[in-house]
Amino acid sequence: MAHELPLLPYDYDALEPYLDEQTLRIHHDKHHQGYVSGLNETEEKLQQAQQAGDFANIRALCDALAFNYSGHLFHSIYWTNMSPNGGGRPEGALAEQIEEDFASFDTFRSQFLAATNAVQGSGWGVLVWQPLGQQLVILQAEKHQNLTQWGAVPIMVLDVWEHAYYLQYQNRRPEFTEGFFDVVNWPEIANRFEQA
Repeated sequence: MAHELPLLPYDYDALEPYLDEQTLRIHHDKHHQGYVSGLNETEEKLQQAQQAGDFANIRALCDALAFNYSGHLFHSIYWTNMSPNGGGRPEGALAEQIEEDFASFDTFRSQFLAATNAVQGSGWGVLVWQPLGQQLVILQAEKHQNLTQWGAVPIMVLDVWEHAYYLQYQNRRPEFTEGFFDVVNWPEIANRFEQA
């Protein structure tokens, strides 16, 4: 079954002034669509390789599958991690877990921003639920798929590929990541935490 680009859960201009309409349109309609198309194309090529019994190109196919799938997954989470009514602080079980794992919300926020801003080149800041340790952990993801922890469930993601912010923020990544906390959708993130 072909993967499809999910609709944004808000209008293209709904996150202004944090994210302008042009940046959001290009990011969603062009970049995210590119990962969806790349994933569908790769899965089709894998199916053809299986049918032909020809796996000479398997390394490139595995790489493309990991890259495009992870790009599609992270972007699908990213859009829902923001809301025009976002900001503030988490509540309930998510807030309690953050306090337990990071000592305070302020420490969590500082660590998340530091990790995200320090991503080398293109990638993501990622808050995950780590089932083995039964804890929240902050990770960096280079590209979409590198530096992961197997089994970790993404709860909150922040895209720091330049296409996510460069039209509006140029090279001011820390200004962009700081602003994320003005639109962060804590109820959705809390829901993802509960599901994990």
